Amino acid sequence: MPQPTPSADRTHRLVSSPAGRTHLVEQGSGPLVLLVHGFPESWYSWRHQLPALAAAGFRAVAIDVRGYGRSSRPAAVDAYRMLDLVADNVAVVEALGERSAVVVGHDWGATIAAHSALLRPDVFRAVGLLSVPYTPPGGPRPSEVFEAMGGAEEFYVSYFQEPGRAEAEIEPDVRGWLAGFYAALSADTMPAPGAPDPHFVSPGGRLRDRFPAGRRPAWLSEHDLDVYAGEFERTGMTGALNRYRTMDRDWKDLAAHAGAPLTQPSLFIGGGLDASTTWLADAITAYPTTLPGLSASHILDGCGHFLQQERPRETNDLLTTWLTGLTER
Repeated sequence: MPQPTPSADRTHRLVSSPAGRTHLVEQGSGPLVLLVHGFPESWYSWRHQLPALAAAGFRAVAIDVRGYGRSSRPAAVDAYRMLDLVADNVAVVEALGERSAVVVGHDWGATIAAHSALLRPDVFRAVGLLSVPYTPPGGPRPSEVFEAMGGAEEFYVSYFQEPGRAEAEIEPDVRGWLAGFYAALSADTMPAPGAPDPHFVSPGGRLRDRFPAGRRPAWLSEHDLDVYAGEFERTGMTGALNRYRTMDRDWKDLAAHAGAPLTQPSLFIGGGLDASTTWLADAITAYPTTLPGLSASHILDGCGHFLQQERPRETNDLLTTWLTGLTER
């Protein structure tokens, strides 16, 4: 494998977008690969991929999604609907002087990447999905699905719906909350089987009540935690949480695309211990129908949710092999 180029070769830029501005970090030259992060992260979650993709001959660009980091944070909840996030991605490609890109996303970023490819196949010629499988638009109203999941408890997505509620839990101790959240979903620190599930909230409780106490996953250094916490301490959590608060709006906006497959070349990488993979196993089984252009689907045994940070070497190898294959077609 080519040796990654140093982080000093990264370039930070602000470009105009429907959000107002989008902050991006760029490294390398060649075919454009747009990297889209999830919750609660930033462009920094791709710090291991930027140099690896650059060394492999690609122009790697990681963005701060609207509501995060140095990108704009519109006040209205409706400003975080999927159509707006797709428009931001298109604007970034255009601002970089490109006509097309491969889009790769993790967690919420995977869903944003998938819908970018679905809605703008003229711009996004291939799509890579990390952790969260593709599920076509349609089906029951999301809020009703999530309300039914918890029983006596409350699923975390429902917990996030009321503006200000989750912020009141997180913002008094952003660093501690993030450390616990990352630990709860990482392979080496997640709760043991049979322990209370950290995706749910007990009546009258908080999400953090089920986070592993005093544990930090091996992939997360003190510096890494400082970077993430510093951004959210500066911006607050509302922009990030507003993505969860627009899911019913997305359901209406995308109704015309119900059941639509992604036909571009695609890649999926999931973690074997990640609830996003295990709970959505049916979505992976449906890939012959929903992702007819799938090049490969990989499950990393013993890996949790933050796979490009937990297992960067394997993730980089899978991404660069797939991307190189695309350019050779």
